[in-house]
Amino acid sequence: MTLLRLSLLVVVLGLAIGLALTNPVMDDYLRFVEVELGKALDRSGEAKGDRDMSMVRSIYRSHSHELVRSFVRPRTTHRNWGLVSIYESKLFETEIIVLGISGRFIPLKGIDEAILRLGRMAF
Repeated sequence: MTLLRLSLLVVVLGLAIGLALTNPVMDDYLRFVEVELGKALDRSGEAKGDRDMSMVRSIYRSHSHELVRSFVRPRTTHRNWGLVSIYESKLFETEIIVLGISGRFIPLKGIDEAILRLGRMAF
């Protein structure tokens, strides 16, 4: 084995170990959903500054942790592939698929539709 191949192998193994150590867990995903739903509520309230939306945002801010844990977690499946994770949630009659890699989340499907449905439901 040449020095170049050995060096390449060490770099690839190092990256794989780094990805495995930073692979997000379910609690990280729930925090991500909590933040994204909060952003969606804030954006939907910008167009209409009425009291009802302010009340919904206030309730969500006060109880977002409990709401996400009780509503999102039971409707989510987590597939851990060691280096990456796939999270599938069924929220607001929408299938959401999110890729978790290196401590970050990349929405793949359904997040925009779920946010639109949330906005409609809030009014």
